[in-house]
Amino acid sequence: MKYFHVENKVELAVLTAVAITAVAALTPSFEHIFTNVSAQSGMTNNSTLFVTGSATNQVKPDKVTLSLGVETTNSTAQAALTANSNLMNKVLNALKTAGVQENETSTSTFSITPNYNYSANTNEGRLIGFTVSNSIQIESSNIESVSKWIDAAVSAGANNVNNVDFSVSNNKLEDIKNSLINDAIGNAKTKADAAADAVGLKVIGVRSITVGEASSSPPVPVFREQASTGGAMASPTPILSGQHEVSATVNIIYLIG
Repeated sequence: MKYFHVENKVELAVLTAVAITAVAALTPSFEHIFTNVSAQSGMTNNSTLFVTGSATNQVKPDKVTLSLGVETTNSTAQAALTANSNLMNKVLNALKTAGVQENETSTSTFSITPNYNYSANTNEGRLIGFTVSNSIQIESSNIESVSKWIDAAVSAGANNVNNVDFSVSNNKLEDIKNSLINDAIGNAKTKADAAADAVGLKVIGVRSITVGEASSSPPVPVFREQASTGGAMASPTPILSGQHEVSATVNIIYLIG
């Protein structure tokens, strides 16, 4: 009896081991099957439509940056500097009288440059004088006064008008961009509804929205020439600010069904 009892125990242990091994071998297969079913179900319920929406608006600038200056040349650096300083002080006083505020003006560039005369027979230049250049920058919201400021500065001795740049202030630009984003989303929804309807489906939700960087195209100032008025008083220099184009885009993935 003892012999048969031991033998039965051995048989039971062997059968148990075989059963465990079989279950372990089958487990990855079952896991693989259920994973595929879940993925396929997910794909079945995720019909999507990718749409880009855009919106653009023309905005009148509310800020101007004007750069102008004085350039003088003389045989010595001191003489050129003295002449330049005298003229620049006259220009600054004229601009102040014309309405430019002190906190709107700053020096943008200043330089003293030697001038050489190069002979055809030698590579060595002969010093013949110096040029002093002093430019100021005006940043203001008073864009309607640009013409008056240029005329006043030139009359006082300014001989360089380097740049006139019209732009939209940051606060105004942010408000416009936020409004354009709403318009761009509406544009995207209109496109999505039309595309889904064409294939017999409907937009039933949104998976994701990506807002692109809003872009802006600054206007190019227009200098309009005036006809000669003979001995009459000269008309103000006409400068038109133009329109500032601002645009926004959104990329939206819609759920359709």
